[in-house]
Amino acid sequence: MSVYCRIASGHPFHGPYHDREYGFPVKDEAALFERLALEMNQAGLSWLTILKKRERFREAFRGFDPARVARFGARDRARLLADEGIIRNRAKIDAVIENARRLVALRRDYGSFAGWLEAHHPLPKKDWVKLFRREFRFTGGEITGSFLLSTGYLPGAHGRGCPVFARIMKRNPPWARASARGRTPSRRIRV
Repeated sequence: MSVYCRIASGHPFHGPYHDREYGFPVKDEAALFERLALEMNQAGLSWLTILKKRERFREAFRGFDPARVARFGARDRARLLADEGIIRNRAKIDAVIENARRLVALRRDYGSFAGWLEAHHPLPKKDWVKLFRREFRFTGGEITGSFLLSTGYLPGAHGRGCPVFARIMKRNPPWARASARGRTPSRRIRV
């Protein structure tokens, strides 16, 4: 069982996230964008802080609809910087807005954020990090790795001894599909 599996058990915030979301495959664009934005905002803070503020983040960022967030301007930035219910960090707020714009642009070639992820999967973590750094803002190694673990693109969210592991495997996460096809995350990307 992973460390997070042990910490989350029975916890009022970690427990539901661990049991229903963490490591499960995600296809919905708003859900993927939310997860990326939350991971970005968690940098330097505890995940518990982010989970406690999650509902306010959803309201402040209009349900994490990339098209809506991509249209945010100066008034929205000021509103977000004044919102005590979220993380009021200018660099993080600006990065979330810019990443929404980049997600909208990805639709032309990939149809959606999930389409972009699937087009590049599987990759080893270090190549994912290079790709994310090239495509998005405020996405270093920890943020990218945590995002990919949480959305089922990298293995390791749950240990095999965790009861959630079997439920995730029934949903056939991307990392498991790649393993079943004998594809390992060994493709290289051009940086």
